[in-house]
Amino acid sequence: MRKFLYLMFLIPLFVTSQGTDEYVVMENVMLTVIPSKTAEFEAGIAAHNKKYHAEGTHGARVYWVSNGKNAGKYIWAMGPLPWSAMDSRPAADGHDEDWSKNVVPYTTAESDVTYWRFHPKFSNFSNDFELKYLSVFMVDFKRFKYPEMISILERVTKVNMEKNPDETYGVYTNEMPDTADGRDMAFVNFFSNSGWMGREDTFPKKFEEVHGEGSFTKFLKDVEAATNGDRVELWSYRDDLSGLSATVNAQDRQ
Repeated sequence: MRKFLYLMFLIPLFVTSQGTDEYVVMENVMLTVIPSKTAEFEAGIAAHNKKYHAEGTHGARVYWVSNGKNAGKYIWAMGPLPWSAMDSRPAADGHDEDWSKNVVPYTTAESDVTYWRFHPKFSNFSNDFELKYLSVFMVDFKRFKYPEMISILERVTKVNMEKNPDETYGVYTNEMPDTADGRDMAFVNFFSNSGWMGREDTFPKKFEEVHGEGSFTKFLKDVEAATNGDRVELWSYRDDLSGLSATVNAQDRQ
């Protein structure tokens, strides 16, 4: 999957089978740190995650945003987990007090919480990998365009499965979309080297090899008719601040 896809469709994160009929979601909390309190914030959230979010369903990772309007902010990501597990999130052994005392005082009142539903049909976790960088592409779909969104995703998925079978990515939809924020769907690509960003975009060519001559032009028209816009953010995984490690096992993400 080349630059076009990243600039047209891309976000957290990882999903594992939960042994339940429930689908799973990621809880993403965006935190804005007081500039003069970065060291205190990082020490506090690192200790909190390693004590309360180091394993299992409620495990958490931290990412740092490197571009766009959210550059410099942190993403605290918990899960994947079914909605029912939200009721048993850590609360005992001083969890809430620790967060309030050692994390909150070093952040501003500006925050954002998003719940992303994972779609395994459109995702690919075929290989084990180590987290480093994420390219998170968020799309704003027009109202009542869900069927069109599915059609677009099906065509993109077919190209990826045939032409890029070893690439690792996840597709998510916002469980609580806001018409003002433009984040209805997210496509998250995981990579360890930024060199791909400087290479020629071959997605249009591959698309027509799979769907036929002239299909890419129609595809662009369908995208234009179904969406209001999009944006891309680059995130860096912060192992030092996370409870869960960088290792992602493919067999646990199917």
